Amino acid sequence: MNFTGKELMLMMIYSPGTRPGLIEALKNMRGELTKSERSLRALTDSVLGKLEKMTDKEFEELPLYPDIDP
Repeated sequence: MNFTGKELMLMMIYSPGTRPGLIEALKNMRGELTKSERSLRALTDSVLGKLEKMTDKEFEELPLYPDIDP
């Protein structure tokens, strides 16, 4: 599944670490959007569509969290 940079950033912000958790978080956030936030709604819809088509294993392989060496 190919995600854009903006989609990955949205996922990093809202992800609790699991695909089902992220789907729930994005749906909750989407419910709070106003009519004027059309671009964020479209971005969220795009991410949700892609997340619903992928498996949990595929989600776990996404580069959402950078490796940070102490």
